[in-house]
Amino acid sequence: MIRLSAKSRYAVSALMHLAMHRDAGAVPLAEVSVCQGISMSYIDQIFWRLRRAHLVQGTPGPGGGYRLGREPDAISIGEVIALMDSDGSRQRRGSPLDNALWGELTERIDGFLRGITLADFVTRPQIREAILRQYSGRQWRCDVCGGLATRRHPPASEAGG
Repeated sequence: MIRLSAKSRYAVSALMHLAMHRDAGAVPLAEVSVCQGISMSYIDQIFWRLRRAHLVQGTPGPGGGYRLGREPDAISIGEVIALMDSDGSRQRRGSPLDNALWGELTERIDGFLRGITLADFVTRPQIREAILRQYSGRQWRCDVCGGLATRRHPPASEAGG
């Protein structure tokens, strides 16, 4: 099984949060921190990298926060993972067989992940359901005023829309 770094998983979750709330305006980092269960110091590190890569744009001041730097269908999961997991170090050298095997496998996995975008997930009913469950009893962004509020999990009849 392939394991992704915590930083990659958190970055994808944070960007998914922005994608889900993109019609509500700029999203404060505090909201992302609370809703995604990521410490503020860690989310600051993640957004520093995301800003440098132009995957997010910041809006300063009251009512400020972050928005996606591009449309959700133009941000691939693979791009985010590659950004977060790049540390500038070179991979260690292995045998020719090792390099051929893992090199090809890595290319296939990278290609697969680069073919999946944030938009692919935002439109999935199971992702929307997970978002609604996640906000149950927690803070979320009010679609009307843009402030943080508490929303209860809606009845099943409301969860589909």
